[in-house]
Amino acid sequence: MAKFIPVDVFDLVIFGGAGDLAMRKLLPALYHRDRDGQLPAGCRIISLGRSALEQQEFLTKVKDALSVNLPASDFSEPIWQDFSCRLVYIQTNALEPGQWQPLAAALAGHEDRIRVFYLATAPRLFGPIALGLKQNGLISDQVRIVLEKPLGTDYESARKINDQVGSCFSEDRIFRIDHYLGKETVLNLLALRFANSLFEPLWNRGNIDHVQITVAEDLGVGGRIEFYDQVGTLRDMVQNHMMQLLCLTAMEPPVNRDHAAVRDEKMKVLHALRPITGEEVKRHTVRGQYQAGAIGGKAVPGYLDELGQQDSVTETFVALKLQIDNWRWSDVPFYLRSGKRLKTKYSEIVIQFQKVPHSLFPELGHASGPNRLSIRLQPDEGVKLSLMAKKPGSGGFDLQPVSLDLSFEQTFGNGYPDAYERLLMEVIRGNPSLFMRRDEVEFAWRWIDNIIDGWSQTGQVVEDYVAGTWGPTTSSLLLDRDGRHWQAN
Repeated sequence: MAKFIPVDVFDLVIFGGAGDLAMRKLLPALYHRDRDGQLPAGCRIISLGRSALEQQEFLTKVKDALSVNLPASDFSEPIWQDFSCRLVYIQTNALEPGQWQPLAAALAGHEDRIRVFYLATAPRLFGPIALGLKQNGLISDQVRIVLEKPLGTDYESARKINDQVGSCFSEDRIFRIDHYLGKETVLNLLALRFANSLFEPLWNRGNIDHVQITVAEDLGVGGRIEFYDQVGTLRDMVQNHMMQLLCLTAMEPPVNRDHAAVRDEKMKVLHALRPITGEEVKRHTVRGQYQAGAIGGKAVPGYLDELGQQDSVTETFVALKLQIDNWRWSDVPFYLRSGKRLKTKYSEIVIQFQKVPHSLFPELGHASGPNRLSIRLQPDEGVKLSLMAKKPGSGGFDLQPVSLDLSFEQTFGNGYPDAYERLLMEVIRGNPSLFMRRDEVEFAWRWIDNIIDGWSQTGQVVEDYVAGTWGPTTSSLLLDRDGRHWQAN
């Protein structure tokens, strides 16, 4: 079991506190932290929303959400009774100047405790809410503000949001959250590379053939479809989640684990990313949109059916071939793919090493494959190293791939917190190391904007793919042209 260190007393204010993110992720995460004794007495969770809910109605809504989003074995009526005493619901509209008084009254007299404002709202509201907090005198000495992704829809909108929020909060008080940075396996990527002498000497162009990063989802867009149709997979997944995984995989060793040192090295990777512009988008990017199909034997509708119209070109699948122009990674391709309604749900980083320079077993042909290091983020978090070994037996010399497999659940049990649990506690502690700095967000957007502009300039089509497959066939061709293929899940 993980060891949980209690945090200081806090007030956590969730804007959008009756919405999907709060009910599905934030409140279940806080329930777990309370269950494990990490929240001291006196902590309050104040949820703000526009829905006309009485306090008891809100508590019923939260309890129902916990029953859906937590394993049945995790829910306990006594723990719920204690947790529910921390919850407060306030109906308000943060865009209306006259509706800040109930929140101000709830926070009055608690200026000495940690105060966290979590903005689980649309990004366009981040600036106005920050300004409202400042104008109403709600920014205390120990304040933090949390901004959910995506931060804007392009570089200009992200810069504008950062300017607006930055005019009210100093950079060290702003926590731009990407829940992938709180995943146990992502954190272990740093340990794998920099706490072991085995891998880092091999982590370069001389030993690695290519890198694959996959974030696959079997679900569709669901209740987010109106938002998603304005964003698409490139903005929703690649600009934040996948860029962060890329940076952690490719960055140079920082001088220490200080948050500034780690984020400085990630920025160097972003600066070294070769832009994909103009006609290059046709060779190095793939766009797709799912059609009706079947997943797990169950028929599912297509994206346009869910949207209720027939003319959207929003992509639900993206595949990219990237190059990092620096000494370590020159000529090593990084292949990224992410999509909805794919065959199965999983997220994984695959490091494929070079083939042996000379085979002692030529009669085996392609049976002697290259070594691969697979870092599984979800589900079944763990690390797997693929090696070639001789099959037991007295006849012949047959080789077979075998795996050295580290399963986190089998090794450590399932007593460690999920990503949101960890990140919420780090916000309360004021530790920014697992969050994105302003320059990271803005530079990633500038790089992504090149692709969006290239799609527009070239009229690159959004290709159909059947739900329950691995995306458009051109996604496979992206690697086939290089004599490579996607690693099957």
